[in-house]
Amino acid sequence: QVQFVESGGGLVQPGGSLRLSCAASGSIFSIYDMGWYRQAPGKQRAMVARISRLGYIYYVDSVKGRFTISRDNAKTTVYLQMNSLKPEDTAVYYCNTDPYRDNNWGQGTQVTVSS
Repeated sequence: QVQFVESGGGLVQPGGSLRLSCAASGSIFSIYDMGWYRQAPGKQRAMVARISRLGYIYYVDSVKGRFTISRDNAKTTVYLQMNSLKPEDTAVYYCNTDPYRDNNWGQGTQVTVSS
């Protein structure tokens, strides 16, 4: 079973940047396709980006051109570089495998975009 610990969130002004990290432990990280998900207040958790074990990348339209997902298999870590942040990006961000496994959700990291 894989466990994930997210970090890097915080309060940032609109137009600012953050880099989220997701450290994985407990299994063979490199065999998994990975995703970043977010849950805004009053909304369901949804994927925003994914990166396959071979490096193929997908973004939802709302973050294309602003977010960049990457992974370092040697460090068993997935990253999400977020630029040009908007208030609507405010959410708790999580990483998980793709497809996700319910038992693998971590605590997430809060991202708040506000002036």
